[in-house]
Amino acid sequence: MTTIIFNKPYGVLSQFTPEHGHASLADFSLPKGVYPAGRLDADSEGLLLLTSDGALQARVADPRHKTAKTYWAQVEREITEEALARLRAGVELNDGPTLPCGARALPDPGMAPRVPPVRFRKTVPTSWAELKLKEGRNRQVRRMLAAVGFPVLRLLRAAIGPLTLAGLAPGEWRELTPAEISRLRGAK
Repeated sequence: MTTIIFNKPYGVLSQFTPEHGHASLADFSLPKGVYPAGRLDADSEGLLLLTSDGALQARVADPRHKTAKTYWAQVEREITEEALARLRAGVELNDGPTLPCGARALPDPGMAPRVPPVRFRKTVPTSWAELKLKEGRNRQVRRMLAAVGFPVLRLLRAAIGPLTLAGLAPGEWRELTPAEISRLRGAK
């Protein structure tokens, strides 16, 4: 069985078939027979796990297993402690309340500029927030941050359980070691 992590660039679909002018996973010479364990929207970037192991795919993607996923979001304005406290408690979205999550202000992670660049406004500063979720609704991080008044400009999934993007540039991937897969199976 094959399991890899991939640093999905902005504008790439989390599927192997291109649509609406977007690039797809087929453009990155990934191993045959692997499928995404979860998704990232085309306008999100970062860690995507792909595997040929159906049980591992279900373990990571199914919210019942509560594998934590860490996101870094660049937002409009300086994120406030009040907004972070609301996120930590869970917020009401149009499809119901979210579970409590980890939320903290994050120093600028110094990521390479996005192509195309994030919009810049001289009069509106930006800041970064880190959210750790154990559920995964459609566009959830974006909707949560908007619900507390901080629209997302850039969103990156930085980790799934113990796995991080360390050492992977956008568009790069690597196969996981047996030890990493074992830690992932036991992750909460």
